[in-house]
Amino acid sequence: MGNAQPVLSFRRDLPNGDIIQVAVWLLPEPLPDSPHRYKYRLHYQNTDGSDYIRYDNERGKGDHRHIGGVEKPYHFESVKKLAQDFYAAIKQARMTGGIE
Repeated sequence: MGNAQPVLSFRRDLPNGDIIQVAVWLLPEPLPDSPHRYKYRLHYQNTDGSDYIRYDNERGKGDHRHIGGVEKPYHFESVKKLAQDFYAAIKQARMTGGIE
């Protein structure tokens, strides 16, 4: 990603085997179809890999999220709000015992 500046980058392996990965970069200019200069990928996967949550944006596709096998548009407001929404989705999935 050329001159992208890392903003956040980490991986957490939870005690139960679930995985959380977060990567956010600040770009010199927005991606096509994006009003902001952030490129991001926030990913959660449960122990057996069957359920996942991913918030990301990609060239030509814009901001979106995947909850289980369903992809929906996502309205990006800020990195802080993105992280809050991501962790809220994880909490919801863990409380209900799965991703719907």
